[in-house]
Amino acid sequence: MDEKIPFKNLHSREYSGHKKKVHSVAWNCIGTKLASGSVDQTARIWHIEPHGHGKVKDIELKGHTDSVDQLCWDPKHADLIATASGDKTVRLWDARSGKCSQQAELSGENINITYKPDGIHVAVGNRDDELTILDVRKFKPIHRRKFNYEVNEIAWNMTGEMFFLTTGNGTVEVLSYPSLRPLDTLMAHTAGCYCIAIDPVGRYFVVGSADSLVSLWDISEMLCVRTFTKLEWPVRTISFNYTGDLIASASEDLFIDISNIQTGRTVHQIPCRAAMNSVEWNPKYNLLAYAGDDKNKYQADEGVFRIFGFENA
Repeated sequence: MDEKIPFKNLHSREYSGHKKKVHSVAWNCIGTKLASGSVDQTARIWHIEPHGHGKVKDIELKGHTDSVDQLCWDPKHADLIATASGDKTVRLWDARSGKCSQQAELSGENINITYKPDGIHVAVGNRDDELTILDVRKFKPIHRRKFNYEVNEIAWNMTGEMFFLTTGNGTVEVLSYPSLRPLDTLMAHTAGCYCIAIDPVGRYFVVGSADSLVSLWDISEMLCVRTFTKLEWPVRTISFNYTGDLIASASEDLFIDISNIQTGRTVHQIPCRAAMNSVEWNPKYNLLAYAGDDKNKYQADEGVFRIFGFENA
């Protein structure tokens, strides 16, 4: 599949609007809008034409009083988005109006947020290793669980029956959902596991670790199929493309690695100027959004993100 993608003929476009660095980028479920969350306490919604060149309109989501660390779109609704912030709130927004429709005050600084695939529950992780599950309809917490280990990133499987936590102990904890009872502990890496992504086809998941390795796991067997060794720094962010054939991974290395999951080989590397915070593939096209710690020549945050995958005109 990737042999057919003419990576050499593709380029990145830069999108600027934030006043400080961008921590998180995420596509909506139909791949037409991208959201960016920033240290400048705002999120922005960008309407992206996959092939067009038109002027990009963006809407600012204002209201948080601390960094917007992560955001995620409703998997069933192309205009609803949830944001998690260090201000201890989680907010739901309508991306058409830019208005906040729901808000929940939680107990700590939120750093992770993810939707259950059916769109009914949202999971939020904070700096104190506490997990809160919210029911989206009432926007009230229905579960709270504090863990006695470092919890980094969280994810549901495609059916929503399993919930994954990556931990500072180098393990992936697999819980059943909704009971949150432990099902499995995977000894995944020799150092902390930072990020996790589930393949859109539901066959695999990948884990990125502080040991600079990426591991690919068969979800039905819970076995590691292969590891990717291209990066030299702790892996901060990872994403599958829409066919589930490619993974993008990034760290403090000055490139984003794109590898084929079947061969394990790198098919392309996107050069970058700074450590990366977030990479995410579009759910319909081979467009990769990425954001990092870019600075200008005066060493001030640039507040930009880029999208790779546009054809050279």
